[in-house]
Amino acid sequence: MSQKFFPAFAAAACALFIHAAIAQTYPTKAIRFIMPYPPGGSSEILARPIANEMTRSLGHPVLIDYKPGAGSSIGADTVAKSPPDGYTLVMLLTAHAVNASLMPNLPYDTVKDFASITLAATLPLVVVVNSQAPINTLQDLINAAKTNPGKLNYGSAGPGNTSHLSVEYFKTVVGVDVTHVPYKGSGPAIAGLLGREVDLMFDSLSSSLGQIQGGKFRALAVSTAKRSHVLPQVPTVQESGVPGFDISVWYGIFAAAGTPSAIVQKLNAEFIKAMAQPKAKEAIEGYGYQIVGSTPAQLDAHVKLEIARWAKVVKDSGAKIN
Repeated sequence: MSQKFFPAFAAAACALFIHAAIAQTYPTKAIRFIMPYPPGGSSEILARPIANEMTRSLGHPVLIDYKPGAGSSIGADTVAKSPPDGYTLVMLLTAHAVNASLMPNLPYDTVKDFASITLAATLPLVVVVNSQAPINTLQDLINAAKTNPGKLNYGSAGPGNTSHLSVEYFKTVVGVDVTHVPYKGSGPAIAGLLGREVDLMFDSLSSSLGQIQGGKFRALAVSTAKRSHVLPQVPTVQESGVPGFDISVWYGIFAAAGTPSAIVQKLNAEFIKAMAQPKAKEAIEGYGYQIVGSTPAQLDAHVKLEIARWAKVVKDSGAKIN
């Protein structure tokens, strides 16, 4: 072993030892779990039971902290600029990948500034209208949109949200013109549809499920290739005459880039364990989520694929931030 090599080897070994020691004691204080959307949306519905289970498992609070705005980029930026110690985490959705092309001046790099922890779950979108509307099927909706181009309005949880881009993609595939009305989160958008300020939504299933079950919304179709286990009677968009349509919302957990790998691996294990606990699992799946629990590397690969996929949708649809 050369004299030059030995100090470098020793330094690397020392760093690994220190990181492993940190992971052994981590956490020693509360963990801040950022939600980049307002309370009541699909991210909180998923995060709440996970945070409760991890609080019990880790012996320190996992505290949900709301940082909504700018299509989730405010919450994402908070984590990107936080110390890489595993004490500030964020749940980012599909919009995180969309923003890479929809928002060219982001204050962070969508890939390089984050440490992936796990792809927690996926969730269908559901096409909903107010139950008082004279629209009973997705084909009814398409026909109404084609008969009245530009007259129907759709609500979304905000610019860049999947509830926005999924409709823009739908418009290009089906050849209809409907007008975007962005809200500040899924909750306000739902209120807009309840009040008939807008005519339709492609909403996260978990957010609209209560309104569907309560008879306030009529579910026309789900966006995924397969029907949802919580709405088995509702057809897919594909079954309703739009071949190849397959969109879901995904929920990834991230820390700041540079977080020690031993802490990332510990968090990965803790998130997966939390979602497997019977009470949490029942709550999560009861709202229509499909639990995934990927490795960090799998989430890395997924984000890169999604950035490419949604860049094409943004380009083809001409979608812009209003």
